[in-house]
Amino acid sequence: MPAPNLRLRDLPGVDDVMRHADGAALVERFGRAEVAEAVRAAVGDLRTSLRAGAEADVSREAVSAEAGRRLAARGRSALRPLFNLTGTVLHTNLGRAILPEAAIGAAVDAMASPVALEYDLDTGRRGERDDHVRALLREVTGAEDGTVVNNNAAAVLLVINTFACNREAVVSRGELVEIGGSFRIPELMTQAGATLREVGTTNRTHPRDYVDGFGPDTGLVMKVHTSNYRIEGYTAEVGAPELTGLARAAGVTFCNDLGSGTLVDLSRWGLRHEPTVREAVADGADLVTFSGDKLLGGPQVGFVVGTSAAIARVNRNPMKRALRVDKLRLAALEATLKLYRDPDRLDATLPTLRLLARPAADIAALAERMLGPAAAALPGYAVSVGACRSQIGSGALPVDTIASAGLFIRPADRGGDDALGRLAAALRALPRPVVGRVSEGALVLDLRCLEDEPGFIATLQDLSRTLHAVP
Repeated sequence: MPAPNLRLRDLPGVDDVMRHADGAALVERFGRAEVAEAVRAAVGDLRTSLRAGAEADVSREAVSAEAGRRLAARGRSALRPLFNLTGTVLHTNLGRAILPEAAIGAAVDAMASPVALEYDLDTGRRGERDDHVRALLREVTGAEDGTVVNNNAAAVLLVINTFACNREAVVSRGELVEIGGSFRIPELMTQAGATLREVGTTNRTHPRDYVDGFGPDTGLVMKVHTSNYRIEGYTAEVGAPELTGLARAAGVTFCNDLGSGTLVDLSRWGLRHEPTVREAVADGADLVTFSGDKLLGGPQVGFVVGTSAAIARVNRNPMKRALRVDKLRLAALEATLKLYRDPDRLDATLPTLRLLARPAADIAALAERMLGPAAAALPGYAVSVGACRSQIGSGALPVDTIASAGLFIRPADRGGDDALGRLAAALRALPRPVVGRVSEGALVLDLRCLEDEPGFIATLQDLSRTLHAVP
């Protein structure tokens, strides 16, 4: 074996690598400064390895190849597409709703050219960005008016700040929810400048509790839909229609926060009925807030719909400008809302509903087709097809699951959780990552959300090459 100092002399210089054909090709693709930095780093790592007594290829070709790998990894988007095989359709950490084709096309068009975002083409004067969706919101919700901000938390924040800043906001104790990321209604109240007035108990709230809670400092009463959990047993709550009457009698503004929010009755697709926005509006609330990127199946936005007078007050709040949405989301939102004009075809045009309504038998057949490629890519594991349960996600119908099917992967040598953890990590490290879930001694790949079969097979082949490359 040559002495390390002799091998160190063989290390090529940065300029030498960049003048070589492989290095020059990298320069053409990534630029001289980027390539020089990557080559310098690759040579530095080789120098460290050689000094440690390791064997290493020090040719210009090898250095160029390593620099190319570094540059490719550096240029790869952190938001690259992945396969969501967790079984959670609206996975908050994986971006929630997949946009319909119409919304994607509309957003691309808005990216590519100027649009009349706040410009009235009829008058040639300044316009309102809400005008692009205001009429649609009235149409699909039955509300007198509506506005849109960047998510539902912002919608609730804006409503509280508009009607209860330096005043009291009345909420049932059973509805003081925490949503994702330790985001809690009481803390939101504080940030909005309101004083929280809790009424009732965790499991039971009665009309008299609200009446006793109303006072001269009450600016708002809220009903918060407990969309991410359910209390069962000895319970009582005041429904929205009755709460509307109580609020009007006391002269208090009533806001019904639906959280996820849906524009259609989900029971027609075999799911549990969730209160629709139109139903909440018909129940008489002054304001209804809900999300756009959950059950509605659109981009991340938050809606406030309700009476013309209440929406006018919301829009006059200076905070509204800080929470507004850009042209891309408005374009995607408008296209998504238009799909609701044809509710009979929503399960074909709206990816969220298409995935939720996908028959378990179809998913099982897909799993059988994927069994062979998966087994071939994982010779050290036992791969089988099995039934599993999907869930909607993002706080919608939290205790309801949907029959599904998937691939169950277990170590052939009973390596346990460590082997499953390594495999899950290898799947996440692929050029197009695969995210599943570990359950009952198996890595489960729920195939409800798998629609790109050729892409998944190609990814399994990438996995096979990766595993075989590990010494």
